[in-house]
Amino acid sequence: MGDKDEILDIIAIFFNAGKTKNLAPLGAIQLDDSRFSSYSDVPPFDLKDYATTIALQQLRFVSISDYECEVKNARADIFDNCAVATFTVRQTGMIVDNYSFRGQHLSMESRGTFVLAKSQKWKIVHVHLSRISD
Repeated sequence: MGDKDEILDIIAIFFNAGKTKNLAPLGAIQLDDSRFSSYSDVPPFDLKDYATTIALQQLRFVSISDYECEVKNARADIFDNCAVATFTVRQTGMIVDNYSFRGQHLSMESRGTFVLAKSQKWKIVHVHLSRISD
């Protein structure tokens, strides 16, 4: 598998965690380092570190039942041992509130940028997702 294919596969792995509820790959594809950062398309919107990001991503994906996503226009540009992956993603599902036993339909489209670095394997070092529409 070439570098571009590996990077595009990382995008798929990221969002497939929502479908499969197998959250372990989220930690494997993101760099556990103090230089990691992320912005999300859902609150809280502040800049987050690795531990906070992983916890919120896991919470997000386990809270959405019937999760579906479609990644479109994915592109990977490589600069030596760094890469920028850009895409749009449409996500749908039902956000489940286990306390009230109610759900709220989720349907949103977002722009995404993943910055990756390669030492032995490609790892995400920055995530930026911004909502386009509801």
